[in-house]
Amino acid sequence: MPASAQGPVPGSPTRADGRASFQKTRRRASMQALLLALPLLVFLLSTFIAPIMLLLARSVQNREVPDSMPALARALDAWDGGGVPDEHTFALLAAGLKEAQQSGQLGTVARRLNFAQPEFRSLLMRTARQLPADAPPAWKTALAGLDDRWNSPETWRLLKRAAASPTPDYLLAAVDAQVTPQGAVGFVPDNASVYRQAFARTISISAAVTLLCLVLGYPVAWLLANLPAKSGNRLMLLVIVPFWTSLLVRTTAWYVLLQPGGVINSLLMGLGLATHPLPLIFNRAGVLIGMTHVLLPYMILAIYSVMKSVSPVYMRAAQSLGAHPFTAFVRIYVPQTLPGVGAGCFLVFVLALGYYITPALLGGAGDEMISQLIAMQTNTQLNWGLAGALSAYLVIFTAIFYFLFNRIVGIDRLRFG
Repeated sequence: MPASAQGPVPGSPTRADGRASFQKTRRRASMQALLLALPLLVFLLSTFIAPIMLLLARSVQNREVPDSMPALARALDAWDGGGVPDEHTFALLAAGLKEAQQSGQLGTVARRLNFAQPEFRSLLMRTARQLPADAPPAWKTALAGLDDRWNSPETWRLLKRAAASPTPDYLLAAVDAQVTPQGAVGFVPDNASVYRQAFARTISISAAVTLLCLVLGYPVAWLLANLPAKSGNRLMLLVIVPFWTSLLVRTTAWYVLLQPGGVINSLLMGLGLATHPLPLIFNRAGVLIGMTHVLLPYMILAIYSVMKSVSPVYMRAAQSLGAHPFTAFVRIYVPQTLPGVGAGCFLVFVLALGYYITPALLGGAGDEMISQLIAMQTNTQLNWGLAGALSAYLVIFTAIFYFLFNRIVGIDRLRFG
């Protein structure tokens, strides 16, 4: 009788044992791969992900007043916001100002409140300097005597909002909105809007650069994909070389080329194509030229990688069936390259959204992008909360555009693939 008919041989591995051994081997291999990638994960977490998350968290944090004047912050949290607070809250304000001045935190508190009202810093500093050494019979009367604004309910409402954490104030300010005294959210007039216009300007510049890169990059990618290997590799060097050059050097080179007495204007006037220097710098034209030059290789390489996988058999088959070469190119070849076009457009658009150096050097006063405003808030204004809010909206916009590009590319692939 065969051994298989008699049941498993004692001591021989069963199917369950083999499956368990296979799963154990896979777990061991997965663990080894994780250990190999662990240094990279730690590096990315500590130098990339954690700083971004900390900056985004600043958009809702409001710790200056609660950390420097905790007793006052608790009293203002319990206050209903009607009229002015009671005598006890005025006494806590005086004590908090003294403590913050002694600890060196008063400047931080004053700067935070100055974001809400430009005169608040001078109000706090002057009040702290003029506080009486001995406690007066009534702090409400004493503080109102130092500055009548302490009798204003609006002053205390602003102080109450500054003492609340987390807060939506930075997120509202990043879209030129604020909470009115009645508690509603209101937007500033369009002619006084700063950040909404900056977001719209950033999106329009990024879209224009993406379109220019697509128009210029698609023919170059097609040429690279259809040239013989030797010629294509030589031409590819001209595309890759910009990656070996510093971004600042390339932008500075355009600064020299585009100025009124630069090479381009001198050439145009020498050829008789212009009678006076053209305005090519410190305006939108300079920004578009510089950013297109920097981001064009990303578009070319993204489209080229897809074009290399498109077989020329499809074009020859379409032409053999009577299609005009242009018709075959538009209806057969182009649809197969749409995934590369989508990837290149998304890559260029997202990179353009956060560009800083090129617009700062080549643009004018009306060409500020949102990245420049973020840099100004962190470096000049020291308003990390508003910088975090602007960064948060930039991340949200990037996620939205990723979703839209992904949907468009997926639909085109299903329709033409």
